[in-house]
Amino acid sequence: MQMKRRPQLATDYYQLSMSNVYIMDDKKDDIAVFDLFARKNPFNGGYMVCAGLEQAIDYLVNMKFNDSDIELLRFNHPELTEEFLAYLREFKFTGELYAVPEGSIIFPNEPILRIKAPLIQAQIIETPLLSIVNHQTLIATKAARIVQAAEGDSVLEFGLRRAHGSEAGLYGARAAIIGGCIGTSNVESEFLIDIASKGTMSHSFILSYPTEYDAFKTYSKYNDNNLILLVDTYNTLESGVPNAIKVFSELKAAGKLPKIYGIRLDSGDLAYLSKETRKMFNVNGLEDAIISASSDLDEYLVRDMKLQGAQIDLWGVGTKLITAFDQPALGAVYKLAQIESDGVVYNKLKVSNDPGKITNPGYKKFIRIYDKDTHKALADLIMLAEEVIDEDKPLTIFHPVYTWKKRVLANYYIREMMVLVMKEGKVFYKTPHILDIQAYLKKEFETMWPATSRFTNPHEYHVDLSDKLWKLKNDLLNQ
Repeated sequence: MQMKRRPQLATDYYQLSMSNVYIMDDKKDDIAVFDLFARKNPFNGGYMVCAGLEQAIDYLVNMKFNDSDIELLRFNHPELTEEFLAYLREFKFTGELYAVPEGSIIFPNEPILRIKAPLIQAQIIETPLLSIVNHQTLIATKAARIVQAAEGDSVLEFGLRRAHGSEAGLYGARAAIIGGCIGTSNVESEFLIDIASKGTMSHSFILSYPTEYDAFKTYSKYNDNNLILLVDTYNTLESGVPNAIKVFSELKAAGKLPKIYGIRLDSGDLAYLSKETRKMFNVNGLEDAIISASSDLDEYLVRDMKLQGAQIDLWGVGTKLITAFDQPALGAVYKLAQIESDGVVYNKLKVSNDPGKITNPGYKKFIRIYDKDTHKALADLIMLAEEVIDEDKPLTIFHPVYTWKKRVLANYYIREMMVLVMKEGKVFYKTPHILDIQAYLKKEFETMWPATSRFTNPHEYHVDLSDKLWKLKNDLLNQ
């Protein structure tokens, strides 16, 4: 039997069971505010790269249940009432969404998305929104770290065959481009990100010909724009590179050498092999040949090989990128912050013995504070949405837990980080082209101190609460 996905059912059952109770308990008109945020940076790093907003918007706009969905739920879940199933049949998101634009650098506890909608709507969309934002933000952050390690070299995403399914490969490829990769091997991504897929050849192609030289020569006849040869099938320095040089030299003599040409290393000591290959290329007048490398790379291997003087121009990163190998989940959460019932607004928070898990109540926004002289980010401030900062006055900020840690800021300016995306179910936001999102991330990094993005013991960027929000939170805790 062929299985067709039903994204409208891609939720946890408890969203439906709770919403069924809301209907029967006459809470369908309550208005809820939920924040989607992460409690920790991934990879023991100092930042996150926001991604997934475009798919979140698409989900909210197109979310609806059809007749077969209703019949499936009725058959499998007799506890769901006919009143609730009738509600689902007419389901449409009519709420409000504020969000941090994709490509923004964000930090723990900051609302990535802020939903304000009828309680049942806000509840039912929780799991899909978390799935989308958790995945793409994680992969975009991993990609940004690898691109950072490459120090200006090009990075390609090569991970589809190791992804957790083709859908994860598709949206992971999108997130990787946001994080700074110049391209991906994933052909399906072309309709999504409007960038041509890229690739070379595999060992099977070379093995299918009598000799390595025959394989290279034949391949070169049909790839006259981008000719990258895989050289480690038999022996990299004694066979692969010499045969590649032979083919390149013949093409050069005939005036047919492509503008982009070179080799790919996929095994062995990549730093050593790349340095030896570069010498061989230079001796043969092929100084502009590209040396690319793959083979289970991540930011740490790339950084170390750069320190060893590797002569690699392009890094193809697969498994460790597309699976976020060293941290397979971001762990973002979706928490109720406010509810309005019968015209009365109640601010809400989750209490925990762990101070880091106590949520922030209320209808909130957050701002980024910059130094006027350096244009570097100084700190972020989570605050109630109605609060206004007078930039002409000094601003005192303090640690939300260790409140004696204070800082007085002057000569600063601020930027609100969240933008209106949807109002009353209608979209008021135009998603930028993915390369514009990538360029936006580069500008974001320019505003961050290097200590924030280093791999080992990064500086903890300050995310504080406004005095008004801090008092609201503690008043609720005291209650």
